[in-house]
Amino acid sequence: VQLQASGGGLVQAGDSLRLSCAVSGRTFSGYTIAWFRQAPGKEREFLARITWNGGITYYSDSVKGRFTISRDKAKNTVSLQMYSLKSQDTAVYYCAARPGFSDMTTPESYDYWGQGTQVTVSS
Repeated sequence: VQLQASGGGLVQAGDSLRLSCAVSGRTFSGYTIAWFRQAPGKEREFLARITWNGGITYYSDSVKGRFTISRDKAKNTVSLQMYSLKSQDTAVYYCAARPGFSDMTTPESYDYWGQGTQVTVSS
């Protein structure tokens, strides 16, 4: 199983940015894919998850209404569309996957990780 996160960069506060996670190595039917982020000196934070089959989504309160997670089965990608970015959103963003449905939001509950992509929001 391989996950490759991309799309990060330097943006201004209030801008939008779309991150992508390319998944490969097996069929992801039945998997849950999630996005996390980690700011310097802070713990890795859950942001959103989506089930590969049904597209059922769940968001943390910190990003609900500003971030949208989606998946494209044909392209084998999971995206995180981010709106109204704030300086507090500056972090390395990771995608992660685990087999089966998971209602867990801890990093330990995910088995596979991408390498991370840096998002920097200047104010």
